[in-house]
Amino acid sequence: MISASLAVLCGLILLLWSADRFVEGAASVARHFGVPALLIGLVIVGFGTSAPEILVSALASSQGNPGIALGNAYGSNITNIALVLGITALISPIAVQSDILKKELPVLLAVTLIAAWQLLDGDISRIDGLVLLGLFAALMGWSIWQGTRAPEDNMGAEFEQELVQRAMPPLRATIWLVIGLAVLIASSRLLVWGAVEIAQSFGVSDLVIGLTVIAIGTSLPELASSLIAARKGEHDIALGSIVGSNMFNTLAVVGIAATIHPMTVEPAVLSRDLPVMAALTISLFVLGHGWRRGQGRINRIEGGLLVTAYIAYTAYLITSLM
Repeated sequence: MISASLAVLCGLILLLWSADRFVEGAASVARHFGVPALLIGLVIVGFGTSAPEILVSALASSQGNPGIALGNAYGSNITNIALVLGITALISPIAVQSDILKKELPVLLAVTLIAAWQLLDGDISRIDGLVLLGLFAALMGWSIWQGTRAPEDNMGAEFEQELVQRAMPPLRATIWLVIGLAVLIASSRLLVWGAVEIAQSFGVSDLVIGLTVIAIGTSLPELASSLIAARKGEHDIALGSIVGSNMFNTLAVVGIAATIHPMTVEPAVLSRDLPVMAALTISLFVLGHGWRRGQGRINRIEGGLLVTAYIAYTAYLITSLM
């Protein structure tokens, strides 16, 4: 039990460190090849911050623990909106200025509804997984197309500023990219092993472990990037990392895991976790567009409500185990 707990702790620490190194290395390499800042932010940084979820869920699914894979993906979505975005808004209210971001919010809502539809029959098959991956590829193509058409978008300017501040020589960037990826894979294996051992020791389902400990741990890169961006006044990056990560989780993370190993969906996912994820996604869509205020904005009161919702959801999860 002690060794499993240490494995989870060390796995999470290494996962966070390696994810940051991987993102910085990949972004710098892309910049040296002349990739536009907006595309780096939308695709490379989006992939990098979701790399922990992707690797953890893929490994869990390949080892016959699909509950961890699904719980990690949906739990991360819930954590990203309610906890990460809520804390970020409490520290610095978030204004939504990017036109691309406003277009992605309804897409995220549609993706969530598609995921809900797939769960209704009680399982996610390999065909379902391939459909999700197909949608993911289409959305990536759409994001690239949008990015090339809107080089002056506000979020693109924010990403350009970040890339200039974090620039590094090509060789150094490549080394960090390789090291980051290698440690990501190793730490993911360590984390999954420890989580499975803890779940078996306490008699807790893989799903609950995925929804709580692993979801919070793999969402820490989003929390760090959102807090740093909000403190710098880069509000679109703060919200964009959440929207992008949730799309990756819903489509790529679940899609890859289901393609590796079809997943049986526990009834609790349909009655408890999916409604919470859908409600939070709808609230993000409403707040991000801000029709009544003319501009999307998430203030401190709304941030507090999001954090309260996360605490209530987690408390319900814990009490359901007693």
